[in-house]
Amino acid sequence: DDHWVLVLIHFFVSLIGTRHLVQGDLSYSFPEEMKLGFIIGNIAKDLGVDLNTLSSRKARVDIEGTRKRCCDINMNTGDLITSDRMDRESLCGKKPACVVKIDLVLENPLELHRVSIHVQDVNDNPPKFKKNLIEMEIRESAEKGSRFSIEEAHDADMGQNDVQRYVLENNSNFILSADSKRVQLQLENNLDREKQKEINLLLTAIDGGSPQRSGTVIIHVTVLDANDNAPVFTQAGSSFMTELVPKTFLQHALGGSQRFQY
Repeated sequence: DDHWVLVLIHFFVSLIGTRHLVQGDLSYSFPEEMKLGFIIGNIAKDLGVDLNTLSSRKARVDIEGTRKRCCDINMNTGDLITSDRMDRESLCGKKPACVVKIDLVLENPLELHRVSIHVQDVNDNPPKFKKNLIEMEIRESAEKGSRFSIEEAHDADMGQNDVQRYVLENNSNFILSADSKRVQLQLENNLDREKQKEINLLLTAIDGGSPQRSGTVIIHVTVLDANDNAPVFTQAGSSFMTELVPKTFLQHALGGSQRFQY
């Protein structure tokens, strides 16, 4: 854009005029989400620039790759300070390192300095499941030891602040089988629909931050019927026929006779 064209013109004019162009790399590191006005570092001191000339030399910062002006220079102190909320997840997502590049520009004579700001992750996000309720259907004939996959929780934070473990609320049928790749329910005791048609389980995901944050989900298991019960005769003697044959059918078979009593 026009701004950078002007900067380049100044650059070449400075070289032609044998003016000294200083290019120094500075690096600072600080936690995300710090309050406005937080001091990142003292630019004037670290670059050896006369504090009294910052205003006259029109010191300014240009942020690379973003329109958001997240930091600025305090002309009275020479400090580089936060001028907006710096959220690591918004800036860098899940990248292992989050670095914001800043160009510090000074005029008369022209100086350009590259400043790297490393934004450190803080545990400001809890683990989250996509849904508040997970619906599952499992047949009561499922064998002990059978495993059923559960969609894992996700945490916007990085490293130790990401999800570290899962906890399943104590129950009579399932235990938890979880590692870094997947989360599964493992059937510990056989299901019996005749005793329990539905089961609600509470699963909690916990991160490793300080303080720790967690997220929960309810797993609703519907136990599907299996043909595991044979018919049972409830009466002795000739009356067993009442369990198998309707009365009207018997009457018809006996020619409508009413002498057959039951």
